[in-house]
Amino acid sequence: MNNLFDSFKNAWQGVTYVFSKEQNFRIEIAAAIVVSVTMVILPVKRWEAAALIFVILLVLILEVLNTMVERLVNIFRPKMHPYAGKIKDMTAAAVFLAALGSVIIGIIIFWPYLF
Repeated sequence: MNNLFDSFKNAWQGVTYVFSKEQNFRIEIAAAIVVSVTMVILPVKRWEAAALIFVILLVLILEVLNTMVERLVNIFRPKMHPYAGKIKDMTAAAVFLAALGSVIIGIIIFWPYLF
């Protein structure tokens, strides 16, 4: 049971680290809160709520992975390979594309309820 508790504790420390160090993660958390409150207020269907929760988690997970890749690449800074910057750009692009897709999905779901 201790190992399970330690696993959750370590995972939470990772979340709090990304939250404290990454402005984009804090912005994404704020957006997630706004979307979640809107989901509760509007009569969205269960599958719509599930889709919104999925894309929220997708963006947050990709942001954590992006931060992880950036930190790993920075470890090797003195011997930076020409691809290192491109790798960081590509992981940032993954977050951007997921966030863009999330916005589109949010508009598709919320539009009929708002207009």
